[in-house]
Amino acid sequence: MRTKLRDIASVIRSKNSGPYELTLDILFKRTEDFERFSSMNIIDKTLIARLYKIDKNQVLSIIKFPQAKAIKATIVRPCGSGDLGERDVYGAQQHAPLMNLEWED
Repeated sequence: MRTKLRDIASVIRSKNSGPYELTLDILFKRTEDFERFSSMNIIDKTLIARLYKIDKNQVLSIIKFPQAKAIKATIVRPCGSGDLGERDVYGAQQHAPLMNLEWED
């Protein structure tokens, strides 16, 4: 059975983490879903780099927060917030690649 992240997460969002970093947040609906997903280690630097088409060394951190049923990944922004040609000054439109993430259960 295939599972989609958007089906078990209550929130998938992105936001600035300063002008040169972007944070991706995944908050789960249920503790059981967070624990199962976390134990599979699906979210890692290799996956985030592939989804966002960046080098693995541009994935700065991936942190699990069991108390909040959340996983946070921080990456280097492709260009600084507000730079010429930048299309998402708040970093709030960058979560789509995570929404379509699916895996075999």
